[in-house]
Amino acid sequence: MDRRDFVKIGAAIGGALVASEALAQGAPDKNAGKRPRRAGPFPGGQPAVVTPNGATLPLVEKDGVKIGHLVAMPVKHTFAPGLDAECWGYNGRVHGPTIEVVEGDRVRFYVTNRLPEPTTVHWHGVILPNGMDGVAGVTQKPIEPRETHVYEFTFSKAGTFMYHPHYDEMTQMALGMVGMIVVHPKNPKGPRVDRDFALVTHEWAIPAGTRRPDPNEMTDFNVLTFNAKAYPGTAPLVVGKGERVRIRLGNLSAMDHHPIHLHGLTFEVVGTDGGEVPVSARFPETTVLVPTGSVRVIEFVPTEPGDWVMHCHMTHHMMNQMGHGFPVMVGANAKKIDARVQALVPDYMTMGQSGMGGMDDMKMPVPKNAIPMRGGKGPFSTIDMGGMFTILKVRDDPDAEDGSGWYVHPSGTVANKADNVKMKADGIDPDVTF
Repeated sequence: MDRRDFVKIGAAIGGALVASEALAQGAPDKNAGKRPRRAGPFPGGQPAVVTPNGATLPLVEKDGVKIGHLVAMPVKHTFAPGLDAECWGYNGRVHGPTIEVVEGDRVRFYVTNRLPEPTTVHWHGVILPNGMDGVAGVTQKPIEPRETHVYEFTFSKAGTFMYHPHYDEMTQMALGMVGMIVVHPKNPKGPRVDRDFALVTHEWAIPAGTRRPDPNEMTDFNVLTFNAKAYPGTAPLVVGKGERVRIRLGNLSAMDHHPIHLHGLTFEVVGTDGGEVPVSARFPETTVLVPTGSVRVIEFVPTEPGDWVMHCHMTHHMMNQMGHGFPVMVGANAKKIDARVQALVPDYMTMGQSGMGGMDDMKMPVPKNAIPMRGGKGPFSTIDMGGMFTILKVRDDPDAEDGSGWYVHPSGTVANKADNVKMKADGIDPDVTF
């Protein structure tokens, strides 16, 4: 290779890097189609963040400071139809409202404690003065019941963060006291997103028939949620085909990580609670692992319309109040057992010998205030998944829908029962033996 060839190759590589960086800094996105960009109220036209099933903390600006009020309090909460619980949260909800500000904002947060024990607020991942970090005994006195403390600091760094107590974390976080923080950049880089969502993943131990989550549980969690809702209580995420979408996933579960999987598209992880992921370090994925105490931010452009599911891929995390103390029954012949037991208990039925799907269709009696193995109704059959499960609804005209309707499939695009004649013509024998 002579010097002239070396210069040509260097120029080509440099051009490719410049082009890649230009795309990241806001060059036109080829995948976005012809849909016009949705301008939002934040710098660079960034849209406001939507917290499905949740809310955003109201802020009032006074003398250059944005002021908000968080009230820690007991909350009666509905996880899904049929399951209510006595939880703890902020401002009358579980989880707490999303805090949404701009890089460089000076904030003043008043925190009132209506709990039966002290509390604090820790601003998870936020760089701030040590005395505002919210760790009881280390950086401040605990906020006693009926007291109000004030935190004041500047959000010096853009990103996605969380907040939660740092007093009796095991109890207070297990009962729901967590929330998300979104700090929009003052000078945003990269393609502008059209829709921006915040989701908190969480796990709870609520024995069937009870009303109080167990904060002492360490391993056996049976209610798994997005934004404190279990499917079918989760709100869908409605987006447009060709739109750029951002989802901010925060995990303050007690013990478990969550591999969040999306159907029908690929995405890139563009940020964590530590900051932006460099463009050179991104790669396509369909599942993102969100570790306990962490944030992962993903972006994608959907190209296929439809109702695409989004869920934790730990299979027990998609089951509502499933009991885990049963012996393995798959494959057992329970006919003789059922006949004998039914002589004493007429409604008795052995469970699990032919799998656990379809339990919701059986309409078996369950304890009050319980939703074991219950999913929701879909357009084709019962959806036998629950827990940490929701639906991404990709539409041609997303603003015309409220998310309650199902996708209407074009003719011939739904997997269905095979035609015997065509199957035979294709050389398929369903009775073949191996």
